[in-house]
Amino acid sequence: MSKKLFSVEEIDVLSKNKYVKSVSKRGITYTDEFKSLFIAEYNKGYLPIQIFIDAGFDIDILGNDRIWSASKR
Repeated sequence: MSKKLFSVEEIDVLSKNKYVKSVSKRGITYTDEFKSLFIAEYNKGYLPIQIFIDAGFDIDILGNDRIWSASKR
């Protein structure tokens, strides 16, 4: 789990993304649809950061560590 905590504003922004199931100050849960999309795109050779950008995530909010950790799971 990331050490970065989400602010109220960041939680609001993230919760509006259709690929977010839930979000709290400590973590984010992605939808099954996003998980499937991520795996498919990753297998095509796309980098995790590009997949998150294309899915409408603000990478400045998520941070690189969280993005790379998600790709390991």
